[in-house]
Amino acid sequence: MSKATRTTPPSPVQHAADSHDLIRVHGARENNLKDVSIEIPKRRLTVFTGVSGSGKSSLVFDTIAAESQRMINETYSAFLQGFMPTLARPEVDVLDGLTTAISVDQQRMGGDLRSTVGTATDANAMLRILFSRLGKPHIGPPSAYSFNTATVRASGAITVERGARTKAEKATFTRTGGMCTHCEGRGKVSDIDLTQLYDDTKSISEGAFTIPGWKSDNVWTVGIYAESGFLDPHKPIRRFTKKEMHDFLYREPTKVKVNGVNLTYEGLIPKIQKSFLSKDKESMQPHLRAFVERAVTFTTCPECDGTRLSEGARSSKIGRISIADACAMEIRDLAEWVRELDEPSVAPLLTALQGTLDSFTEIGLGYLSLDRPAGTLSGGEAQRVKMIRHLGSSLTDVTYVFDEPTIGLHPHDIRRMNDLLLRLRDKGNTVLVVEHKPEAIAIADHVVDLGPGAGTEGGTVCFEGTVEGLRASGTVTGRHLDDRATLKDSVRTPTGALQIRGATANNLQGVDVDVPLGVLCVVTGVAGSGKSSLVHGALPRQAGAEGVVSVDQSAIRGSRRSNPATYTGLLEPIRKAFAKANGVKPALFSANSEGACPTCNGAGVIYTDLAMMAGVATTCEDCEGKRFQPSVLEYHLGGRDISEVLAMSVTEAEEFFGAGEARTPAAHRILERLADVGLGYLSLGQPLTTLSGGERQRLKLAVHMAEKGGVYVLDEPTTGLHLADVEHLLGLLDRLVESGKSVIVIEHHQAVMAHADWIIDLGPGAGHDGGRVVFEGTPADLVAERSTLTGEHLAQYVGA
Repeated sequence: MSKATRTTPPSPVQHAADSHDLIRVHGARENNLKDVSIEIPKRRLTVFTGVSGSGKSSLVFDTIAAESQRMINETYSAFLQGFMPTLARPEVDVLDGLTTAISVDQQRMGGDLRSTVGTATDANAMLRILFSRLGKPHIGPPSAYSFNTATVRASGAITVERGARTKAEKATFTRTGGMCTHCEGRGKVSDIDLTQLYDDTKSISEGAFTIPGWKSDNVWTVGIYAESGFLDPHKPIRRFTKKEMHDFLYREPTKVKVNGVNLTYEGLIPKIQKSFLSKDKESMQPHLRAFVERAVTFTTCPECDGTRLSEGARSSKIGRISIADACAMEIRDLAEWVRELDEPSVAPLLTALQGTLDSFTEIGLGYLSLDRPAGTLSGGEAQRVKMIRHLGSSLTDVTYVFDEPTIGLHPHDIRRMNDLLLRLRDKGNTVLVVEHKPEAIAIADHVVDLGPGAGTEGGTVCFEGTVEGLRASGTVTGRHLDDRATLKDSVRTPTGALQIRGATANNLQGVDVDVPLGVLCVVTGVAGSGKSSLVHGALPRQAGAEGVVSVDQSAIRGSRRSNPATYTGLLEPIRKAFAKANGVKPALFSANSEGACPTCNGAGVIYTDLAMMAGVATTCEDCEGKRFQPSVLEYHLGGRDISEVLAMSVTEAEEFFGAGEARTPAAHRILERLADVGLGYLSLGQPLTTLSGGERQRLKLAVHMAEKGGVYVLDEPTTGLHLADVEHLLGLLDRLVESGKSVIVIEHHQAVMAHADWIIDLGPGAGHDGGRVVFEGTPADLVAERSTLTGEHLAQYVGA
């Protein structure tokens, strides 16, 4: 057999194809970027850092990754592009040297009840095939093990046309699904608590309804029940006859005439389901969301015991394990079970399934189970789940883009994440990471520091080079890169304690712990150790009398019309102040109501849909982007019109509404809270869709600070915060405690731990290896003992 010989070229002349080693960005102006021009080395790990809101995501995700995705989409046919999301070209002069970009962001996974970790990673699909081949008794194809597939049976006549002949035939169709018919594959059934809808000791005319917004003079709600003729509006509800009660609660839609107006009457239960339960709870106003949480209860389905599967799917087993049992196992245990299966007929399937399950363990998510609802994953967990499909990929020369992959990770777990990022790079890929953690910045081959400030004060490149160069650069990030906290000389004395006894939510193993009140208490531990289960599961029940204000990591919802002024409720007192000063209606000063520019409907821009091509947004010529009718802009408050007020920063507006003619105490209080959480640079009318993850978290915190409650529960408030901003956050937490509040924080950041008055450390591991309290005491005691992983890392951080 002949063998090719390799010849060495006479001179080391570089091939033209090897000269494209840079991604060049020139004149980037997306969001707050100010003509940014940089060159990013390919096949290297580049970390983008800078204060929250400095433009990191605008450069990496909204410019580089977005343009790569847009250009890939353009390679498809016009027919296919019609079914794909249209992406506009980013505001940039030149983008050169791009490769295929794969974005792995921290957006929460879909909150659909049928979406689980297994369905999101295709592990469920492989398990279904496995059980359809090896399960005993055999019940059908893979669909018979799917909780998303219902069993369907149909029969009837069909007409078959062949040339000039037609023939009628009888046909039957059967599809075997694995969906539980009682809960329809959700695992839970919902029930409405009628006591939260009305007071049955009162009549309708006496104001029996306790539903928000249902007032006695509203013909569309209370009026239709009082005047329908089906009910006696003067009789207490508890004295309704059986027929009246059925009509009151369950009657199907029926046309009625009320005060000469044709309306549709329907029972209270379907009406509530349509008006409240069919809407996204997170997008509701706070008082409506609180009502839904009170009125609707979710219980485990009694038919399938929460497995979502039909009896047939649960009866088919491999050995003694059904597919429901397999999905309920911790993934690392499931991986061991799959490894023990020895069946040559399905060997390729077992290899693929084994690889996927091992990737979970490798990435630090072995404590999850495949039946875990995807919507319950934290932002960090969701991002790592998305990484799984890329770990074993054979693709090279791909650009991977990560948004703070260390979110939700204990310092002990960050090293493992760093190894994964380096492994992707070493396969010949370009890895771009938006990050704040010093441990993650330290492994970078190249660093780009944006700033110097946030919002309009950011959007420029302050430094570009090596990590050592960043340390010596004098930028905000460079100065804070080696920051280390010191333990407090003295800690506060608790004013009481919340006693938690026998907590068993999720992986908690009968936890008994006293959570101190009147101090800053930090709950920590490795990812999956049970922190959220303890704080969000057991604590609210114990703290009912105290009133708990919980600020979790769930995303804030809002369209491009939403902005900080509308989200925080700030616009309401501003509109009223304008209306009072000018003697007109408040609705005139809303871009979503009477004052909106009729040409652009208050959007400020006109969107032109170009089908499969990117849509075009042009500034409205009539209002020049101000969103309001010209007549509305003639009304002033303190010398400013409404569009000028919405263009102000929080800091400017705080001064404007704090004194003089425009003094508005209600608006000033909200602005003070926004400034307190470090959002003084945001403009009041900036669309929520342009805010970074850290800005949205702090915006939510500012809203919750207005709620009356003795106990504040914060879930990783340092998410998205720059090193320089953590100190500001600690000052805010101190002010809350000093005002008489109890602050409980789930956190991994060592600076927050060092600043705590009391630490509760859960562990020692994740999943069934966790769920126990391994330490409780002061930070100084934790450092002195070094008995846990947290203690070891905190000791290193404070230099002990």
